[in-house]
Amino acid sequence: MASVNDILAVILGGGRGARLYPLTKYRSKPAVPMGGKYRLIDVPISNCINSSIYRIAVLTQFNSVSLHRHIARTYSFDAFHTGYVQIWAAEQTDKSSDWYQGTADAVRKQLWQIKSSNAEYVLILAGDHLYRMDYKAMAEFHWQNKADITVAVQPVNKKDAGRFGILKRDSENRITKFAEKPTDPVILEDMVSRKDPGKPYLGSMGIYLFNTDVLMDLLSGTTFDDFGGEVIPYSLKKKEVFGYDFEGYWEDIGTIRSFYDTNLALTEPHPPFDLFNAEAPIYTAPLFLPCSQVTSSLLEQVLLADGCWIDHADICHSVIGVRSRIEHDCRIVDSIIMGADYYEKERYKSKYKLPIGIGPGCQIEGAIIDKNARLGSGVIIRRFPRGTDIDTDTWMVRDGIVVLPKDVELPAGTVIGPKE
Repeated sequence: MASVNDILAVILGGGRGARLYPLTKYRSKPAVPMGGKYRLIDVPISNCINSSIYRIAVLTQFNSVSLHRHIARTYSFDAFHTGYVQIWAAEQTDKSSDWYQGTADAVRKQLWQIKSSNAEYVLILAGDHLYRMDYKAMAEFHWQNKADITVAVQPVNKKDAGRFGILKRDSENRITKFAEKPTDPVILEDMVSRKDPGKPYLGSMGIYLFNTDVLMDLLSGTTFDDFGGEVIPYSLKKKEVFGYDFEGYWEDIGTIRSFYDTNLALTEPHPPFDLFNAEAPIYTAPLFLPCSQVTSSLLEQVLLADGCWIDHADICHSVIGVRSRIEHDCRIVDSIIMGADYYEKERYKSKYKLPIGIGPGCQIEGAIIDKNARLGSGVIIRRFPRGTDIDTDTWMVRDGIVVLPKDVELPAGTVIGPKE
């Protein structure tokens, strides 16, 4: 009998993350903080653990130090447990001196590791999606259909069809057609799969379950770089490829806009993604921080992490990350404050012009402020119209959202916003 113990999960975490820049200036995309206290990589790893899949490998390449550190601190099984979370970094070998060229090429370069694991099945996952999924149910679907490859799919609307691999299935859920990110109206018309006019397509979620021997054959015998654009379409005529339905919440956090909207949605009274699910929690590093201290402040729809210090502030519809320090008379609206990596010691403060945190009297609206930011008193940040993109030495605007990079320092009285 097949078992989840026979599955090796491989999480792709090595991309440059250019669309999330400057949040990826000093870290890889899966290491970007989210939800106040988590990292994006925590989501697929937690899904694996909650699905009783305990052999997990994370493929890394770009700006990977903070990702490696987070995984090492967080996911350490005890000596009596057979599971592991390993880092498989891009490396030069006798057979290859290149970086990973794409999702399929990254896995190809680690086929020897996969083979040595003796896993019968390989679950390929992305490191930058927010969702909660029972991979065990997908595996049972795979085994029941005697599939070679199973692709997780979900309904997609017309507007987003160009962002996904769009597919069609037969009456037995076997995938018969696959088009990667189609924009041609003729192709889109042919790929309609559902009677729902709002979501007429089926899109690949970038989650693939392979029989290991099939994966070996497909990657060692070809030069394909990408799973969605090359491996899956090629496999349709040669392998048994099935589509597994998933209709729960799922979001690809690939852009500043999607990152911003997804995080703020977590502050809603009934968020689309439930962080309070005790049966399938999202795990992260235990930071051993004190409770947050809030003095004479108004907080409305706020996701507040541990170890914060907030004094006489007005905060609405925002995410406040770990170790955030927000001084008196600040107003923060529709913003993500990521907090800090450490508490600043008095003897080190002289090295900087400003202390870590949001200074007195700051007015912040529609912004993402990365960790360890130092804002002087009276800084004003206003949102820009959607579609606005601006680059400066100390701040950026992406689709109207002001983004302050990690370790930024803004002098007192700085004003960022559209000219009135």
